[in-house]
Amino acid sequence: MKVIIIGGGPAGLLAAVSSAQNKNEVTILEKMDMPGKKILITGKGRCNITSSLPIDEFIKNIPGNGMFMYSAFNNFTNEDILKILKEQGVQTKVERGNRIFPVSDKSKDVQLALINKVKKLGVKILKNAKVEEILVNEDKKVEGVVASINGKIEKISAEKVILATGGKSYPGTGSTGDGYKLAQELGHTISKIRPSLVPLTAKKDKSLDICKQMQGLSLKNVKIYLKDTEKDKIIYKDFGEMLFTHFGVSGPIILSSSAHLLRYKNVEKLLSENKIILSIDLKPALSEEQLDSRILRDFDKEKNKEFRNSLNDLLPKKMIETIVELSNISPIKRVNEITKKERTKLVHLLKNLEIVISGFRPIEEAIITSGGINIKEINPKTMESKIVKGLYFAGEVIDVDAYTGGFNLQIAYSTGFTAGMDN
Repeated sequence: MKVIIIGGGPAGLLAAVSSAQNKNEVTILEKMDMPGKKILITGKGRCNITSSLPIDEFIKNIPGNGMFMYSAFNNFTNEDILKILKEQGVQTKVERGNRIFPVSDKSKDVQLALINKVKKLGVKILKNAKVEEILVNEDKKVEGVVASINGKIEKISAEKVILATGGKSYPGTGSTGDGYKLAQELGHTISKIRPSLVPLTAKKDKSLDICKQMQGLSLKNVKIYLKDTEKDKIIYKDFGEMLFTHFGVSGPIILSSSAHLLRYKNVEKLLSENKIILSIDLKPALSEEQLDSRILRDFDKEKNKEFRNSLNDLLPKKMIETIVELSNISPIKRVNEITKKERTKLVHLLKNLEIVISGFRPIEEAIITSGGINIKEINPKTMESKIVKGLYFAGEVIDVDAYTGGFNLQIAYSTGFTAGMDN
């Protein structure tokens, strides 16, 4: 069988592996100058390959249509991708949060391993090849594609086409939403496209000033709460690492919080009314009483110092000026003159540093796209279209998305491998 795979990202490459193993004649059409470009930027250039969690735990980490992935995860697991990489000489390691990386810390090693794997299987890769149309006969069956290859329009026949073009995030890697248009032209529905795993913006007032003052400061082991102040409800809570930026906040726990926030009822209205608050607990290991005792001990050591010079053991240097300002305690007040009331307010501030959230950064800055081809129109056991025979989908183009931690790449591998399996 002649199989065309549109897109040479992680989903397309794994679709090529399973399809070629089934003795098909496989061609990948990649519109960029090399396949697997998005792999290079994952995990901050180190490639968070997958998670070491048991595969049945993965669905809990997929807020966007996780149950759809049940069959695909059974077809191709986290252990299966690690086995392929090991065969290609890539050794892996497990880090904090069950994240798996190459021992070399180089995403290029993962990219080249997958490209070498498909080449060994005899897969043909055509670069600078942009698919303009998927050809379908009157019986709604795939016949091939029309593609612009190095600027020349060509018609390529095929009995099976796998659409694995990615989403709309990181357009520089080739994910520019082409797949949505191709699927829509064949009668598929596209669920609303939104950024997920994306930094959050702070309200342009005191909140943004706080973030700008601490721009570049990374906090580890903090606890965050995203709150709906209208309902006095916690939308999301997490523990880990975050980062202050010139526009607001970012970092792993912020990105995961965005996946929850974008699905929250009436979120756009609440954001516009300044009713979404990020509360940061800077000292989650300590209760308010314990933190007060800790501050008292520090103050006792520094009793003749000015307040602004007494927090070096407690806070990162870049944060001190901001906290002093927000505490409303005079920076030049002697530590032994600070009242219990002032100290109580300082403790509360350190356990509840609040930022008013105004929205999400653009989709181009998102790690993943939420939305895509409606899962009700795809057979979850095979990834075949329920509308067009011989048309299959894989990866981010499908309306499935997960938290950070290697889950989104595993979705790509598993859906790709599943789409390639079916003959």
